[in-house]
Amino acid sequence: MFVFQRFLKKIPSSATPLQHEKCRIDKWLFAARFFKTRSLAAEAIEKGRVQVNGVRAKSSKTLNEGDRLDIRIGEYRYHVNVLALSNRRGSAAVAQMLYQETEESRIARQELTEILRMQPRLEVRGRPTKRVRRNLQRLINGE
Repeated sequence: MFVFQRFLKKIPSSATPLQHEKCRIDKWLFAARFFKTRSLAAEAIEKGRVQVNGVRAKSSKTLNEGDRLDIRIGEYRYHVNVLALSNRRGSAAVAQMLYQETEESRIARQELTEILRMQPRLEVRGRPTKRVRRNLQRLINGE
């Protein structure tokens, strides 16, 4: 009986949140599914699109539970509080347990989505013709 008890213990999944361990911010953003690749997360951090507690951070910054992140992805802004740390990307359900988005951020994103949805979309099909290019030049030059 004693031998089988060892095997009955659950093996912790590598995708589950870590307890009191270090986690780089680029790895966490990738694990929390804000970016599709870790290199995209690192690039966003380099360009200053991610702030930790109101301060611009580097990719190697160690993230702690309770930190506040401000993330800009395109026109959208996310204000999230870090609840748990994880170095590995898991399912969407696991990723949602890693952070909590503020209510103001969620409302602002929904309003922005509605505004963008109402704007007319410019449909461009390939390269403009010679006639269209000339008309654009006249418009730009004020002729």
